[in-house]
Amino acid sequence: MATYDPFREMERLANNFLDTGRRGPRQMPMDLYRAGDHYVLSADLPGIDPGSVDVDVDGQLLTIRAERTLATDEQAQWITRERTGGTFLRQLSLGQGLDTEHISASYNNGVLSVTIPISEKAKPRKIEITTQNAPQQIESSAT
Repeated sequence: MATYDPFREMERLANNFLDTGRRGPRQMPMDLYRAGDHYVLSADLPGIDPGSVDVDVDGQLLTIRAERTLATDEQAQWITRERTGGTFLRQLSLGQGLDTEHISASYNNGVLSVTIPISEKAKPRKIEITTQNAPQQIESSAT
């Protein structure tokens, strides 16, 4: 059984009031973690048509853009409408050492997953140490 929280209701009303005139892109919540030799970015995009999702890389800038279109019914008398439509946008600056040529993305159950591999040059590697094992001779003069 849910309990009534007046502060949560006031926050929801304030957010709806302040957000009603918003026309620009909205952000999407995301997680980012490293798993071995790649990074995984997971972004929540519930209710988004996969055909509207666009992932671009321009130099070191990764851009994720998606569009949510809400169904409209002229006969409907809305009681509440908290789901927003519009453009969702997220941009990330990619650091050096990432393989931007092999970034891949998939969309499943409202979650966009972007895999960003680490470039071969940036991966840790062992450096071979060479030695000169030839014995060194020291000449001495007997006087």
